[in-house]
Parts: sequence; structure tokens; C-alpha cells
Amino acid sequence: MKKADVKMPVIEPRSNSMPHLKVYNKQEVLSLTKLRKFETKLGERIQLADPTDMEGSLRESTAKFVLFGIPEDLGAKGNYGIGGADTLWIPFLQSFLNIQSSDFFDGAELLLIGHFDFGDIQYLIDTTAKGEDEKIEAYRHALTTVDDEVEQLAKMITEAGKIPVVVGGAHNNSYPLIKGAAKGWHKAGVLPLAQINCINLDAHSDYRPMEGRHSGNAFRYAEEDGYLQKYCIVGLHENYLPQNIWVDIVNNPFIDCITFEDIFVHEKRTFKQAVAHATSFTEDTLTGIDLDLDAIQNTLSSAMTPVGITPVQARQYISFAAADAKPAYLHICEGATRLADGRTDATSGKLISYLVSDFIKMKTQQPG
Repeated sequence: MKKADVKMPVIEPRSNSMPHLKVYNKQEVLSLTKLRKFETKLGERIQLADPTDMEGSLRESTAKFVLFGIPEDLGAKGNYGIGGADTLWIPFLQSFLNIQSSDFFDGAELLLIGHFDFGDIQYLIDTTAKGEDEKIEAYRHALTTVDDEVEQLAKMITEAGKIPVVVGGAHNNSYPLIKGAAKGWHKAGVLPLAQINCINLDAHSDYRPMEGRHSGNAFRYAEEDGYLQKYCIVGLHENYLPQNIWVDIVNNPFIDCITFEDIFVHEKRTFKQAVAHATSFTEDTLTGIDLDLDAIQNTLSSAMTPVGITPVQARQYISFAAADAKPAYLHICEGATRLADGRTDATSGKLISYLVSDFIKMKTQQPG
């Protein structure tokens, strides 16, 4: 699906502190919802925020989950990746809003805010930066703005006692999500310290050195800043694990990983045992749940792989983690429907809609 195929809602920003946040109203949501007689879709049931009083509407909402999108690929490009992570949000949302509202998933348990639009920053870099090195530095510098705004929204949501459900975007956004969620859950009185744990189903560690912000070092920055306590990576590909990062992981008691090879090639553990190990390792406090689409075989992403987990296993990961961990947030990232090199996949949005609905259904089916 091309970006031009679906019109993105155009709403003027209402917040000086988050000028790139576009808040949806009912008309925009219904424009993406295919209404049908005798049926009710999620788009008809989902709750929406009041753009003039975001904090008030979050506080008063009966919804347990708050959904928003970060369709940007500044972080991926700043990590020498292929652009395209900005194309997933609207195809996902269109698929998600057309899920049937039923006893399995009503829709009223979710509040939809909208999405961040950092297109002005992208345009400025693309039209003024000269040469590859200058562009890379500009992308990394631009993430300061992205980090600030995403952190503010994550903090606002968690401070209201809600669980952020976030669709990216590149994996750089885990840093502001961890930081904002840790601060918000702490202020809400849920955490004694502004620190959370994280589990990440990913082919890569995203624990590269602090050389400037990009999609490959979100968890390093979060740890160095004191907001990430424990971190466990599931399905890490040995071929793409730099030796210096492997040494850092081995020597850090607060970081653990289970490689793809140990699970699927050498069969030291089953996939479910690996996920159970991750949730056990991080069980002492609230845990961010991350899933990078490049872990799923043949799924369109900047680092698309021919060898990975299946979509069903991704759904199992989300469901098991939702049930067994104490989620601080859900973050699904790095997917695309169109990459900058021309590759396309119209099914990516529907895949993400399954993952998001699995998470919410599993949490709402649990007591309390």
C-alpha cells in the first residue's frame, strides 16, 4: 500500500509542548472505518481524547489502554538503515479500526489519541543537509525533539494509570517510552523509583554505543540515564551481534539474552521457554514489552530477514508477555508497508493489528 493510498488525518496541533502531535476526532476515525449494517467495528466503539484537555480526558477515561502512533524513520536513517518505518501507522490503523467489536474485544477499553507527525523535520533535513555524513548527524540530532515529545506523552498516559500501546516508527522510540513510562508510573505511585525493566523480541540488541541517538542504541541510553533497570533480548541473531556489545551483555548482570540460534538451531530451549525466561528475569517490576518487526521472517522492515520467527510465534510472544509480565507499555516498531528502496507489503498493517489486539485481549481477560 502506498502512503498516498490513504489520507492521513490532518488536525492542527493543539499542544505547545507537543507541537507534532495530531489528535484525532470522531470524524477522522470513522473515515477509516468501514461501516456495515448489523455489525459494529472497533472504530465505532473506541474512546477518543479531548485535544483541549488531554490530561483530563486521560484521567476520566474508563479505558485501560491508550493507543498512539509514531510514524517516523529518522532513527532508522540515523542508524544507516533504509527508510520506510513512517509508512506503517495508517495501514495498521485502518486494519485495526475495522476489527469486529465483540465479546472478545469490545473496543471501549481503548482510548485512541492520534499520531506524531515529524514530517517537517524530515523535509528540512532532506532539503538542506549536504552529503551522507551531514544527513546522518542531522537525523541523530533531530531525535532530541522526537524524544522530548514522545516522553511527555508516555509520561502523561502512565501518570493517569493507563498502559501506552505504541506503534512506530523505528526502535529509537523505546528510549523516550522507557523514560516517560518510568517517570509516569513513579509519579502515579506504582513504582518506588523511576525505573522499569524491558523485554525485547528482536534480531538485534539495539544496545550500540552512545554515538548520538538512533534506532540502534535506545536501550543503552535508557540504561545510562538510569531509567532502565533490567533488559532481556529474545531471539537475538548471533550474526548481527558485535563483539563489543556481546562482551557488555555478558559482563552486565542486569542484561540477559537468548539467541535465535540457541532456540531454533541448537534447540537448547523452546521459544515459549525463552519468553518465559525473559518474563521471569524482569518480573520484579513493571516491564516494557517491545517487538521489532525485523524478528519476524519475511516481514517488511529496514533490516528484513529471511530467517526469523513466524507471525504466530510473534502473537504467542505478545500474549504470553501480556499475561506473565506486568506491562509498563507495549511497543511494536520497525515495520513498513513501503521501504525507500521500493519494496512493498500491504499485509504489514494487518499483522500489527493482530498483535495489538492480542495484547489488549489478553490483559482484559485477566482478573483485575
